Amino acid sequence: MGDNHIQKLTMPKWGLAMTHGKVIDWVVAEGDPVAAGAEIVEVETEKITGAVEAPIGGILRRLVARPGDSIPVGGLLGVLAEPDVNDAEIEQFIEAFQPEEMEETGEDQGEVPEFVEVGGRRLCYLKRGAGDPPVVLLHGFTGNLNNWLFNHAELAKYRTVYALDLPGHGQSSKDVGDGSLGTLVESVRDWMDVIGVSRAHFVGHSMGGAITLALAEQYPERVLSCALICSGGLGPEIDHEYLDCVVEADRRKQLKPQLEKLFADPAQVTRQLVDDVLKFKRLDGVADALRTIAGQLVVDGQQAWMIGDRLQSLAAQIMVIWGAEDRIVPATHAKNLPTAVRVEVLEGCGHMVQMEEAGKVTRLLQEFIASAAEVRR
Repeated sequence: MGDNHIQKLTMPKWGLAMTHGKVIDWVVAEGDPVAAGAEIVEVETEKITGAVEAPIGGILRRLVARPGDSIPVGGLLGVLAEPDVNDAEIEQFIEAFQPEEMEETGEDQGEVPEFVEVGGRRLCYLKRGAGDPPVVLLHGFTGNLNNWLFNHAELAKYRTVYALDLPGHGQSSKDVGDGSLGTLVESVRDWMDVIGVSRAHFVGHSMGGAITLALAEQYPERVLSCALICSGGLGPEIDHEYLDCVVEADRRKQLKPQLEKLFADPAQVTRQLVDDVLKFKRLDGVADALRTIAGQLVVDGQQAWMIGDRLQSLAAQIMVIWGAEDRIVPATHAKNLPTAVRVEVLEGCGHMVQMEEAGKVTRLLQEFIASAAEVRR
């Protein structure tokens, strides 16, 4: 387990703006054995609540941070060690601990969003990691690049990973043209050209999944693989009331119940998350942009961007990940897909499964992308 068989468990940095996290509760007790990747402690940030996982297997020897404690990024949460490490060594390790991770946080490493002009639109993206071919992360309707805050850095340990703010979203231009699928696909393709990416593996969430599939269909040479998370385009059903309410809501009381639909556990929706969405919707041009896209995305209460019946013809490998309790786009759309499509349905998760079960989803993505990369060599 490293030097002296002791492993620190520290507060992660989820998102560029995160400086602290509040310990909500420990999932395991002091003295319990834990496996690598197991959830150990629940942490709340201003944006979202998430679980910190064990970096490796061992015994949870000390709970340094207690429920209710606010711990800075890189601060010590607990200590893992094997049974043969004595208590004096554990205490000495804790006393000598210095939060070196604070020096490695995203902003210190230049990991700040970048902007480029694409077809008269200013698009925002965040680049992490190094190595080709890269991965591109596409969020869903009303989302932004922060939807990947639990996954981006881990995926970028192995290759370059870009998270893009689609037109009308995040810090990108609020000009969405006619808001059609074709317009969004062209924006992504042109963005790739501007930043010099000829081809990539794509991970698309919800609306981003439909865009990924359309891109793979129209420009097969640009898309090496498609990892689809609670994807649009695979079936007609969608909670159109969610889209309508999120577009039109201008008060917390209206918006909060809709955002709670995104998660299996409504408690995942913090006050700050609701306030951030309201703040975003009040920016000039946002309401019109979202209304325009929603009008193209859903027609007569059903999805208009249907690509599921053409999956068999796509050259790219495809994996589908779904939260079994998705209330926005039903997990039943993961059924009856071509046999070549890998399907993973995760219990106890909703539409934001990449946040709710971040560790598992990230590992599935890493495995799939590595496998797809070997096939396309």
